[in-house]
Amino acid sequence: MKELYEKMINEAMAAQWADVEVIKAKRGTKYKLTDGKPYVDAVQKMEAIGDQCSEVFDLHKNSVKIHYDTLCDLTDTVRPEDDPFVEHYQTPAILEILYNEDPKFREAVEKFIDSVEKNSALIGKEVVRRYGGFYGPTCVVDFALIPGSTSNIVNQILRKTDISEHYKQAILASKSWGMNTSYGIGDKFAHAVEDGKTLEEAIDEEIKTIKMIYDTPIQAQAKLMEEAGHTSFDVLKYMQDYKKKMESTVKKAIDADVNYANIVTVPAYCVGDISHHIAQSTYNMCKDDVIMAIIEATSKVMDNTLRNNIDKYKSEFDVLSLATGSTAAAVEYILELDGFNAPTVVQLLTRRFHNYVQLYPKRGAAAELHNCDFMDMIYRGWKTLDKARRMKNGSGTKLMPMVNDMPVDLDPIAENEVIMNPQRYAYPACAITVRFSSLMRLSDYPCLLTSEPVTATMMTNAIALHKNNPGAPARVCKKCASSCLVDFRHEYCQWRESV
Repeated sequence: MKELYEKMINEAMAAQWADVEVIKAKRGTKYKLTDGKPYVDAVQKMEAIGDQCSEVFDLHKNSVKIHYDTLCDLTDTVRPEDDPFVEHYQTPAILEILYNEDPKFREAVEKFIDSVEKNSALIGKEVVRRYGGFYGPTCVVDFALIPGSTSNIVNQILRKTDISEHYKQAILASKSWGMNTSYGIGDKFAHAVEDGKTLEEAIDEEIKTIKMIYDTPIQAQAKLMEEAGHTSFDVLKYMQDYKKKMESTVKKAIDADVNYANIVTVPAYCVGDISHHIAQSTYNMCKDDVIMAIIEATSKVMDNTLRNNIDKYKSEFDVLSLATGSTAAAVEYILELDGFNAPTVVQLLTRRFHNYVQLYPKRGAAAELHNCDFMDMIYRGWKTLDKARRMKNGSGTKLMPMVNDMPVDLDPIAENEVIMNPQRYAYPACAITVRFSSLMRLSDYPCLLTSEPVTATMMTNAIALHKNNPGAPARVCKKCASSCLVDFRHEYCQWRESV
């Protein structure tokens, strides 16, 4: 298995470094679609070995290449306001291919759509809770089954719907890591209420939108983008072209008995690096030297840590857990250099959340998405570092956080010229919040810290070993920071009840 683990690390870090190196070289300049080519090249080198299913890798590799080629045919750049949506055009197309190839799946989806209508009371309760901030900071488009998330509500409806488990898993996954349109439950309701509609009318609008995204996914996404003012390229043509080009890849995955939940998931989560992570908004954010240094040093922590522990992994999931655990420890370590820690920041962002709800009742469905990711990451890192600091005590030895009994190498941070010299980036005698302030920018956009290209690459490797098991959403407690440190909402999670 060592060969597999080394391959996973090489493929994942190649994707991460492709992003980081392009961003470091291009930050502050104008983004061009062709800037994403190094990421495409890194992905094309991925390959199945041993018992891994090659059709799963094809879903990933072909999706990235088709995404890149299709976008290049339509535009030469993407404006920041449109870039988060580039990874929302794949699942609608994949769903429609599955509808055509498997009429029974289409029948199952129609039963689910009927069930949405019958669960108006449930949907009404959940959208009111989201609108009023009942659950605290929550991500309505979260990839897990946390309270207030779209996947949580979809799961509650699926549990009451009489269709096969296999199809239920596909429907759930398509609104999880699979991103069936950009819609997050509750958005239509909030806008309708604020625009003067009655609660009954607002719930009706909400239900119509939920039904639409499953009934006609491509048309629904095009409509949502028109409403959002998207202008960078013709989204309908993108989805039509992408669907046509991905058809044979999806058919081969069906023939290889890949679980539909994986077919709707794998092609979507891997494309975001082109015109989202490598994009104008990232170039703008990374003009800050400290932000760039944090991304680079954290990537090095992950790279070193994964390779230093190559003989200790017992499964492919240990590799994934260490990848995310190492960056969690790294980011918390940087936070603590300025005297902050996760409990402080989670309190701060949770208090801010309630003010934000009052200031912006029409706030975007994804507004808290990355704040939640960031809080969960530093909370995990804080637990790791807190234990390491207690073990270190007054020994004078090096701080050595452990993830599943595997040490995390923090040297790339301690040796980083920018991170360790904050006085060069503020009033020198008072530069005690420089790193924290840069981390707060990253709390809106931590994709290369958590890290999405790494988790996407490693998840494809894991799914290729377990093609019949639904890889998304993760059926584990996410240990949400706000739930563990501030709010009482654990009982509303659905992770134990997932279909």
